[in-house]
Amino acid sequence: MDIKVWMYLVYLVVSIGLTIWVARTLARNGLVFLQEVFADERLANAVNNLLVVGFYLLNLGYVTVAMRHSGLIESTSEAMEELSWKIGLVLLVLGALHFFNVFTLNRYRKSRLRQLATAPPLPPAGYLPRQQPHPAAAPPAGHLPRQQPHPAPAQAPAQGPAQGPVQGPAQPPAPPR
Repeated sequence: MDIKVWMYLVYLVVSIGLTIWVARTLARNGLVFLQEVFADERLANAVNNLLVVGFYLLNLGYVTVAMRHSGLIESTSEAMEELSWKIGLVLLVLGALHFFNVFTLNRYRKSRLRQLATAPPLPPAGYLPRQQPHPAAAPPAGHLPRQQPHPAPAQAPAQGPAQGPVQGPAQPPAPPR
């Protein structure tokens, strides 16, 4: 048999073997991710199966299209170089498909989590001023109004070098959170 035919056979065996191994690995480990993304086990299983079928179709289609080699292969070393080039391209396509799927599903997951979030995505821009109670709304008899803590009084500046460093004016209290 011709060297080129052997190269094609090795290329097909390695490429199809890699495709099956990667597809099974992604399907098994990706199912956990898909279950979190979709929050529905039946939908996650269905999407996982569809992704596996699409993965097989795209990758095996690429393997068969990239199998053609128009040049003459005269030695085993040329066959190995061409074989490594073709298998390397298959691996790059596998990786690109994987990262595209993960990127797309992660964007969908983040969008879904944002929709389910109960807290606002940004902190408040400011605070409303405290309202004084209406004079007519007096507390019931026997209840004392709740006292707000007062900030510590500002210290007077020191009187000379013997009494330590000079203190600046007191900072106003920070707004309550």
